[in-house]
Amino acid sequence: MKTLRKLSLLFVLFFVYVYTISIDNLPKNISIFEGEQINFSTLWGVEIKRKDTSIETSSNLEQTTFNNVGNEELVVSLFDKIDVKTIDVNVMEEVEVIPIGEVIGVKLYTSGVLVVGTSSIEGEDGNIYKPFEGTGIQEGDSIIEVNQNIVNNTEELITQINKTKGQSTEVKYISNEEEKICEITPVKNIDGEYKIGLWVRDSAAGVGTITFYNEQTNSFAALGHAITDIDTGEIISTSSGEIDDVNIMSIVKGTKEEPGKIQGSLKNNTTIGNIYKNTKYGIYGVIKNADNLKINYNNKMKVASRQEIKQGSAKILCGVENQIKEYDIEIQKIYLNNNYDNKSMLIKVTDEELINKTGGIIQGMSGSPIIQDGKFIGAVTHVFVNDPQIGYAVFGDIMVNQLNEIN
Repeated sequence: MKTLRKLSLLFVLFFVYVYTISIDNLPKNISIFEGEQINFSTLWGVEIKRKDTSIETSSNLEQTTFNNVGNEELVVSLFDKIDVKTIDVNVMEEVEVIPIGEVIGVKLYTSGVLVVGTSSIEGEDGNIYKPFEGTGIQEGDSIIEVNQNIVNNTEELITQINKTKGQSTEVKYISNEEEKICEITPVKNIDGEYKIGLWVRDSAAGVGTITFYNEQTNSFAALGHAITDIDTGEIISTSSGEIDDVNIMSIVKGTKEEPGKIQGSLKNNTTIGNIYKNTKYGIYGVIKNADNLKINYNNKMKVASRQEIKQGSAKILCGVENQIKEYDIEIQKIYLNNNYDNKSMLIKVTDEELINKTGGIIQGMSGSPIIQDGKFIGAVTHVFVNDPQIGYAVFGDIMVNQLNEIN
């Protein structure tokens, strides 16, 4: 009798375990395009419903087609009695883009001036002062006003601080996306200038890759990751920026523990477009001079939802030698539920020609578009320091979502 009870308990525990794993494996978030169908593999008794319409079910497969752009919520229940999980569905308008893969120069101008460090000030009396202490201003914050005068760049900050003549001064700054105000008293140094002990910067520049062009909206996406400040590591809050044509001067090949990079110089008077958005999923903006960009209008293709992406072979477009070419990669893992950073896929460069040129993924290749089965599926974002042939990529549906928000 005891043996039977133990067997019964084990059976119940196994039953609970199997159902728990099955439900847990259902994604929390799904991004699809208008008119697409979602397929769910479920166990008997697991039902998935819209808020008002039940999906047709069978013991192995549930299907529905989403025709309305927007957000929907699905409810997962056991035997139509106990709600155990919700699935958020983001239905996007189907779009076509032109993958690019061209290396570009990037200039970004901050909103206000970015605080990148602090220092003590030697006053004209020979004493040491730290005017910033107690104000709450930290590295990574942005100063946007001094005494209610807007500050756009470093020169304007210096001018406003010198106007104070050492009087208590109101400073408005942004910290963690929140506007704050503090009082600071500038100190006159031995050179007769007024200082507040903050090192600031108002622009950033670098090299990256433009991912795709949307001909319908004349907009672009690039990099697949944010432009961050080299000192603070914070995402730069931009007021404006531009992408420009670039001459590739040399390729520094990547090795273990030593990432490679593309070294280039901006061409004069070759602005391609304006940047309006700097996010952890890339930079986004509008093309102003399409003639300065290598666009193959015959290469227009649909964007794949993440559910369509498969492990295995794919291609990247990359212009590491001022010529855009296709190279082979392998998609090793797909993180369907990842909506919180740009590490959506684990990829590996397998193309011997590219490996011989670069060692794998190098700085400046971020944003290289990835194509699988004739669809754009994402962009390269990161490289593994200990193995330059391996890195991460961001989903194409995330980049399209980001782009839609500026159109």
